[in-house]
Amino acid sequence: MDTKLIAAEEEAAAPASKERVSGILLHPTSLPSPYGIGDLGDGAYEFVDFLEKTGQHLWQTLPLGPTGFGDSPYQSFSAFAGQPLLISPGRLLEDHLLTEEDLEGMPEWDPRKVDYGEVILFKTGLLKKAWAAFAHTPDKTLLEEYEQFCQEEKDWLEDYAFFMAVKDYHEGRWWLDWEKELIHPDEKTRKRWQKKLADEIGYYNFIQFIFQKQWLELKAYANERGIEIIGDIPIFVALDSVDVWANKKLFQLDSKGYPTCVAGVPPDYFSATGQLWGNPLYDWDYHKETGYSWWIARIRRQLALTDYLRIDHFRGFEAYWSVPAKEETAINGSWIKGPGKDLFLAMEKAFDQELPIFAEDLGIITPEVEHLRDSLGFPGMKVLQFGFENMEDKNYIPHFYTTPNCICYTGTHDNDTTMGWYQTQPELVKDRIRRYGNTDGNLVSLDFIRFCMGSIARYAIFPLQDLLVLGSEARMNTPGVAADNWAFRYVKEDLTDERAEWLLKTTQLFGR
Repeated sequence: MDTKLIAAEEEAAAPASKERVSGILLHPTSLPSPYGIGDLGDGAYEFVDFLEKTGQHLWQTLPLGPTGFGDSPYQSFSAFAGQPLLISPGRLLEDHLLTEEDLEGMPEWDPRKVDYGEVILFKTGLLKKAWAAFAHTPDKTLLEEYEQFCQEEKDWLEDYAFFMAVKDYHEGRWWLDWEKELIHPDEKTRKRWQKKLADEIGYYNFIQFIFQKQWLELKAYANERGIEIIGDIPIFVALDSVDVWANKKLFQLDSKGYPTCVAGVPPDYFSATGQLWGNPLYDWDYHKETGYSWWIARIRRQLALTDYLRIDHFRGFEAYWSVPAKEETAINGSWIKGPGKDLFLAMEKAFDQELPIFAEDLGIITPEVEHLRDSLGFPGMKVLQFGFENMEDKNYIPHFYTTPNCICYTGTHDNDTTMGWYQTQPELVKDRIRRYGNTDGNLVSLDFIRFCMGSIARYAIFPLQDLLVLGSEARMNTPGVAADNWAFRYVKEDLTDERAEWLLKTTQLFGR
C-alpha cells in the first residue's frame, strides 16, 4: 500500500474521540474556486483555516467518488476511485503539468452554482493536457510516486482504469450495452483491449494518482490543525459501475447481468411512493463465503482517505427493501434480512480495531436496527428538522436524547436549508420553535446550530448553508427530483469575521 495511505490509515485507526466536538457539513464541490467547481486547491485550505479559526474539529463531506449521470455523489462509477472534478488546476500549475496558456478561453462561471455540463468538458480537457505533460515531466520523484501508486492500488485501479477507458470508447454507454466479449471479458480479451486503449487506461491511472496526492495533502493539512474528516459512502453501488461489472457474483443479477431486484425505500418522509433507487442488491450469501473481502477492501480504502466514515442507509445491513426490477415505484417491495453484525465483526477482525463509523439511521428504524447500531457502538443521527415538525417524536428533540453517542444535525444534504424549511412550516411549528429557543425565528438556522451545540450529543454538525443563513436556493439535494441538485457553492466573502466570531463563541459556550 502507498506509504501516504499507510500513514493516513494509521491515523484513522485511532479510536474515535470521546470529547464533545462540532463541525461543518460541506462537500468539496461547494468550495470557492476559479475553475467552475470546488476543488482541492486554495479554497479548500482556506476552508480548513476557517474551521480551525472557529474552533471546529470536524469536516463532513459527501461521497468522494467519480459521478455519472445526474452528478450525484451517491451514484458513482467506483466505490474506490476519487472524483476527478475535484482535482485542482492550480495545483497542477504548481506541478508544471499545466501552463497558463492551457487555461486560456476558460468559461465565465457562476461562483455560486456548478454547471456540471460545462465543468466536465472544461476540466476533462485540462486533465488530458496534464496527462500529456506528465509523459514528458522531468520530475523523477513524481514519476516514482505514480509508479508506486499504480502498483500498490492495482487491486481496484486496474479494473477501474480499464472500465472507464472502455466506457469512453463506447461514448459513455453503460456496460450492459457493450459487446458481449466486454460484458464478460476473458484474459485474452482484456489484454487485447488493454493494448488497444493503453493511453486511455494510463490517463485514468494518472488522474486517480493526482486525486489521491492532492486529497492526502489536504487531509494532512487538516489533521495537523486538529480537523478530522468524516467521509461518506452509500450502502449500495451503481449498476453502471466497475464494482458491478468486475464483481458480478457479488450482486443479485441474472445471467445477462441485469438486476433481478433493486434497492429503494418504502414510502417515507421524503416520498409518498417511496424511493426507487435502482441499485443492484448484494448477494450477501456470496459475500459471506468470501469473508466479506470486497466490503473489507472498500472500508479499508475509505478509512485511508478519511478519519471517520458515515455509511448511508445503515438500516439496510439489518434488513433492506427489495423491489422487483420491473416495478416503476418502490411501493411493491419487501424487507429482506441483511448480513447484520456478522459483516462488521469480520471488519473489526480484519482491522483489529473499533470501527470509526457513523450510522445513518434515518427513515423506518426498527428495534432490530437500533440494537445492531448500539451493539456495534456506532453513533446514530439526530436531525432537528424532523423533531420540530412533530414534537411528540422523542428521537430528535435535544431534551429527550438519552445518550451522548450520537450526532446532532440541524439538517442534512437531503433536507432543505433550515431557513428554507422554516419558511414552509405551519404557524404551529414556527411557534414551537420560537418558544423552544426563546427566539423570534428570524435567524432560525443559527438557533438550530445552538440547539445542536447545547445538546448532549458528542458530535454536532451543521451544513455551511445554515451557518450562512441561506434559504432554499442553497439546498444541496431534493430526493426524488432529478434536476438542479448538487450545485450549491459559496464564495470566500461569505465567511465573514462576524460569522466566524459568532461560531467560535457559540462553540466555546457549549464546551465543544
